[in-house]
Amino acid sequence: MSPPLNRRQRDAVRHTVGPLLVLAGAGSGKTRVITYKIAHLLGACGCDANTVFAVTFTNRAAREMKSRLSGMLGPEQVKTLSVSTFHSLGLRILREHAREIGLRRGFSIIDAADAALVVRELTRSELTAERSLSDRVKDQISRWKNDLVTPSVVDAAAGNDPVTAAAARIYADYERRLRACNVVDLDDLVLAPILLFRQRPEVLDRWQARVAYLLVDEYQDTNASQYELVKLLVGEGRGLTAVGDDDQSIYAWRGAQPENLETLTQDFPDLTVVKLEQNYRSTGRILHAANTLIANNPRPFEKNLWSELGHGDPIDVVIGRNEEHEAERVVSRILHHRFQHNTAYGDYAILYRGNHQSRWFELKLREMRIPYYLSGQLSFFDRAEIKDVMAYLRLLTNPGDDNAFLRVVNTPRRGIGTQTLEKLGRIAAAADTSLFAAISQAGIERELSARQTAPLRLFADWLNERADALLQADPVDLVQGLLDDMGYEDWLRNTAGSPRAAENRWNNVRELVAWLGRLSRAEPRWDLPDLVAALTLMDMLDEQDEGDGNDMVSLMTLHAAKGLEFPYVFVTGVEEDLLPHRSSLVEESIAEERRLFYVGITRAQRRLSLSMARQRRRYQEVAECQPSRFIDELPAQDLNWLDDRGVQVEGERQQLGQAHLENLRALLR
Repeated sequence: MSPPLNRRQRDAVRHTVGPLLVLAGAGSGKTRVITYKIAHLLGACGCDANTVFAVTFTNRAAREMKSRLSGMLGPEQVKTLSVSTFHSLGLRILREHAREIGLRRGFSIIDAADAALVVRELTRSELTAERSLSDRVKDQISRWKNDLVTPSVVDAAAGNDPVTAAAARIYADYERRLRACNVVDLDDLVLAPILLFRQRPEVLDRWQARVAYLLVDEYQDTNASQYELVKLLVGEGRGLTAVGDDDQSIYAWRGAQPENLETLTQDFPDLTVVKLEQNYRSTGRILHAANTLIANNPRPFEKNLWSELGHGDPIDVVIGRNEEHEAERVVSRILHHRFQHNTAYGDYAILYRGNHQSRWFELKLREMRIPYYLSGQLSFFDRAEIKDVMAYLRLLTNPGDDNAFLRVVNTPRRGIGTQTLEKLGRIAAAADTSLFAAISQAGIERELSARQTAPLRLFADWLNERADALLQADPVDLVQGLLDDMGYEDWLRNTAGSPRAAENRWNNVRELVAWLGRLSRAEPRWDLPDLVAALTLMDMLDEQDEGDGNDMVSLMTLHAAKGLEFPYVFVTGVEEDLLPHRSSLVEESIAEERRLFYVGITRAQRRLSLSMARQRRRYQEVAECQPSRFIDELPAQDLNWLDDRGVQVEGERQQLGQAHLENLRALLR
């Protein structure tokens, strides 16, 4: 049985009249507060579940919230409750009002890679030599959308920077291209509903009447467009509950504005603020270090985390001669500690600032036969076979999706060559239509030979037959029939490197079809276009799970670790130019780097260790490393320095060597 809510948690749960800001420190039970508040609204307050909306940033957080609510309220009541990400909520609004925003039924969502392809095409004449430049142009357009800057007002912002100037020149063309293909990008899922509400006040009135209570998690991570969408939906803010922690705002690089928490106090003068400062995760010493560190940042809201879990062990600071020796010492300490305390490998996490730091830790873990999970590995949706099937589904539901067309038109092989597609592209451009529609254009024979035209028309006829069956067929049966008709399984087996690889790839496809079936049963009112849009959004917002339930050491970046907790945490590479990262010195973002370190510290439940190297190889040269300035900001009395020299370390090495021998003996039993 979970402990009762503390006084401040109860205050947040029972506050139901007027806007509320819950400043929830790390490990203070913010998800518990949100779920209890929803239960309170539906139970004691008698609210209709259809009028309560909860919004968070990741699919993982939304799933966890739904799971907790299902246990508290029962699965039936949770079905009608809206617990989603910002983008999923935006997709829901656009589904209902596609025509008002200039979209057709079955519109597609393109991911960042496909959006970059559109930009690359539009900037080909001026940025041909540098692919990275066109990607930066796409990033600039994304920033404008997140800042509510539309093409009509962007010229003034162009300036002298070539990337910004190029982005300003193509922004309007980029938007026209997306609409011509009946697609939206990820940023549009928030921006387009805002534009809709501003242009159609009657639509906004209906949505404000529908949203009696809006609970927003991780409010410090909202950007300008997300904040504006919240303001529009809640009106005067009577039913708004914002939950966040400005000390854990670590996503400025993707537009997050921690100052949005403070802005709430200006936009809603009657805002009530409740601080959650009791931490249920970490020992007192870990929290003392975190509090002391973060006090060096400017903070509009002061918080002081405290715990009833005891003072705890000192914070070890481990120094290696170089990055290899650092990894060796960290991994050896995990091994030694596990044998001393009979813990599980899954109790340990190794955190770092950048993915490139994982290489030596992986090597040493493999050398010592320690199982590990590397966060950020290839996503399920990034696999080629999954991208193929998803592109087929996107094209089936939205024939105007040119990116999907180009991926599947010759997969499996249909004898359609590059020259044929280039000519088809010219026909489509001249007729101002999609590639798929261009196949049916009158006069296509003047550009393409009969041999080139025949496979295109066979493909179009075949896909049109499948589209005609959309309204009658069960979505899963339709997709399975699609795969059978094209012989996709045989094609995988003929093109895979080995029978085992082919089997794995086909099993991935089968899992996607099964996933589609589960989603169809969970949302019986959705047709295939709805299901495809939902799956596409899952693709873009997919976060790696923390392993597959096996007993493994976790390796991940500090950014990826946010929201997680582990009994024993090693924050590695705590050096100048790594943490804080050298780019933060140029961009004057030291405060965010400090918050990132704070997030790493507060992942630890029982024991925290820090590590660094005296030397590190950078750009083929060996550089001397300096301890991070953040080390000086920690309470010295809580640090236990473990240098790589001296009598104490020799004794430590003997202990660690013995632990390694015990591990090898255990493997041979």
